[in-house]
Amino acid sequence: MAALEILGLEKTYTVGFWRKTKKIGLKPFHLEVQAGEVFGFLGPNGAGKTTTLKLLMGLTFPTAGSARILGRDWRDPAIRARIGFLPEQPYFYDYLTPTELLDYYGTLSGVSAADRRIRIPKLLERVGLAEHARVQLRKFSKGMLQRVGIAQAVLHEPEVVFLDEPMSGLDPVGRREVREFIQALNQEGKTVFFSTHILADAQALCHRVSVLNRGELRGVGVVAELLGKARKQFDVIWEGAAVIPKVEAIGVSCHVAGDTIRATVEEAKLQDVLNIVRGPNARLVSVNPVGGSLEEFFLERVAQTAEVRR
Repeated sequence: MAALEILGLEKTYTVGFWRKTKKIGLKPFHLEVQAGEVFGFLGPNGAGKTTTLKLLMGLTFPTAGSARILGRDWRDPAIRARIGFLPEQPYFYDYLTPTELLDYYGTLSGVSAADRRIRIPKLLERVGLAEHARVQLRKFSKGMLQRVGIAQAVLHEPEVVFLDEPMSGLDPVGRREVREFIQALNQEGKTVFFSTHILADAQALCHRVSVLNRGELRGVGVVAELLGKARKQFDVIWEGAAVIPKVEAIGVSCHVAGDTIRATVEEAKLQDVLNIVRGPNARLVSVNPVGGSLEEFFLERVAQTAEVRR
């Protein structure tokens, strides 16, 4: 079953005062997201990701096209109770506490008082804010506010969760916490559709991804398949400059940084390089596969857009 179907959504803006001109914010495109997926909506800043999410949430109106969420028209008021949404830059009244904020949003979402009393403490525990339940939001960090925002998006137990740049502006610890929460939501059977320009997060979380650039959908791919197409290369790092001539003699370039040497090696030559650096005049530090096919997929699609516009 499709959790989300985007059917030719398009958005055109009118700009200017005297001489009004039309600006294309989003070209018409079609996209389908299956129930139970974590789907990554990739694109650089200004690509149209937030515009798409605003259209799906009914916060702005399309110039043309439509969409279906859980098999129903996206404008159907009944569908709102079955979806959750976190905008990129949520604003919460900062003199409220997390408990007060979630109680307010739970009331708006139709969650009964009895359920709110049970769900709110459990949800704050899940997002790591139980000990801050009575602290005003104005004292929270960016990462803590993001966790509160995710909590409000799932308090009413939606079937589909839309997140706009959920890891934007977070430190590594905050990003990891948000990633783990998204994984937990998916394990519960929820569909998660999130926009991001951080490829590492998409690679760690998503079943499939799409690339949007300058308002145009440039491609859709299965992450596992894209990673399977990665170039068979490895970064080999070792200590011991004496073996550099032997490594370079088999056609591998070496890069010296202080006491360590790094070489990017094709799979066919990997064993030969390892035999050299494991010898008496060197010490092997690490061997790491060089992936990057998701990055390549992204950059190829962005470059294609640039070529078309020339």
